[in-house]
Order: sequence, then C-alpha cells, then structure tokens
Amino acid sequence: MVKKGIIPLFILLNLVAQAQQDTLNTKRLKTVIAAETIIYSGAMTSLYQLWYKDVPSSSFHFFNDNQQWNQMDKIGHGVTSYYIGKAGYEVLKWSGIKNKKAIWYGGTLGLFFLTSVEIFDGYSSEWGFSWGDVAVNTAGSGLFIGQQLAWNEQRVLLKYSFHQSDYWQKRPNILGETLMQQTLKDYNGQTYWLSANIASFLGENNKFPKWLNFAIGYGADGMLEGTPYQLYPDANRIRQYYISLDVDLTRIKTKSKIANALLGAFGFIKFPMPAVEFNSSGVTKVYGFYF
Repeated sequence: MVKKGIIPLFILLNLVAQAQQDTLNTKRLKTVIAAETIIYSGAMTSLYQLWYKDVPSSSFHFFNDNQQWNQMDKIGHGVTSYYIGKAGYEVLKWSGIKNKKAIWYGGTLGLFFLTSVEIFDGYSSEWGFSWGDVAVNTAGSGLFIGQQLAWNEQRVLLKYSFHQSDYWQKRPNILGETLMQQTLKDYNGQTYWLSANIASFLGENNKFPKWLNFAIGYGADGMLEGTPYQLYPDANRIRQYYISLDVDLTRIKTKSKIANALLGAFGFIKFPMPAVEFNSSGVTKVYGFYF
C-alpha cells in the first residue's frame, strides 16, 4: 500500500524541491501541515477498511514475526520508513523550515506513520505489535537522518527492484494475483539494495561519474509462506546476496524541472545493471542485467 503511493508522491516532492527557500513561508507550512493531516487520516482510514475491518479485534498484544519471509518484509519496512522520512524533509524544506528542524521533524515522519500501523496490528487478532518492525522502521528513519546530519545529502540510498517469480501461481492469494500485487506481496521477486554513490566519497574535485553507484543487494527465494516449513516442509528457502553497479538518477540534472522531478521520483528503483549473486545454497550466478 505504501509503495504504491511512493511514485506520485516523489514526483510531487521533487517538483516542490525545485522551489526550496531559506526563509519560513507560513502559508506553505500551513499547507504542509494540513496536507499531512489529511493524508495521514485518509491512509489510516483506508488501512482500517482494507486490512482490519473484517478481522476480529483483540486486546493489545505483541507478536514476534522476526523469522517470517527470511526478513524480506522487515527490510521493506525500513525502506518505506526511509522514503517517507525523505518526503517529510523535502516538504518542510519547501516551507522554509530550518535545515536541522526539517531533518528531525521530517525524517521521523516514516517512523511515526508506521508505528501507527503497528498499533493497529496490536489490536488485531491475526497480527500483533512487532518490536522487530519498530526496530527496522527506526533504522530506516535513522539512515536518512544520520546522512543528512553528517553530509547534508544522501550518499547511500535504499533501493528496490522486482522480477516476477515462479511461485505466485502456487499461492496467488498470498503472493499476488496480478503483477502489481506481486510487486508488493511476492518477496521471492523483490530485491532490496544499499546503493552508495562513489564520487561523493572521493572529494570535491574528483572526475569520477557523479551518477555511478556501487550496490549490494539482498533477496530470498523459495518462500510460499511466511513462517518456514509449516505448510510446505520441503520448500527450499534460500537467501541471495548481490553485488552490482547502479545509476543514481537523483544526481542527473537537466535544464527541465519536470525532467529532474521525474528522475528524482524514480530514484528509489535500482537501475538494471550486471550483477553477481551468491546464495545460501552455495551457488554463484552472473547476470548480464539484473532487476
């Protein structure tokens, strides 16, 4: 649900970022507060209607889901928290909030939003409040805040890529019936990346391509259920580790504000590039292009 809203949100925010200013604009700030309140209220209402309305409620309780889906769902939480925090920072800067306040108030927006979701889970009989989720939500926000405080830029990005797996047809109700659903639900086809911008670590006068990144990725395969080996005891669940190059679209600048906004909006997607996979089965694979 959150990922579906990232692309249009980032297009808007990158357009907004073109007009950032250094002095407080009270009108803009009121607009930001009103918009965030409406979006938050609408998102919570929609979540309740879609996920919780037909599920029996319970007293508040905790649930340890740290072993599910080879932790792919946990990483997804961290990525979502990171990008909501980035969005929160951008709109506060647009309104003229001082940089450090924008970093702290905006950067923790993802943690605030996802903690609200955890509270919903805590009162649901099918789920529960997960401290593991809270930990990775905090880590995602912390990655954004830490880099912004240290460098005033994001030198290491969290990124996402997806390819259709061979498993969705076996459990389409769990892994997704359509391609769009699978991008959100089928962890077998998802890969999450840490993508580091090389030039930003080499000093100001280096001639290294400013758009070229080095990326390490994590994925998993063979998962037909969250908890290992309950319904499918013979499933061959493996962990996959990748090394690759990447393109940082946010560092490619054109004369067009709209083009820059679009490049920034899709900056969370790992660019298809050659990659090497090492997995927990001891197999090494080389890809001409991997996504």
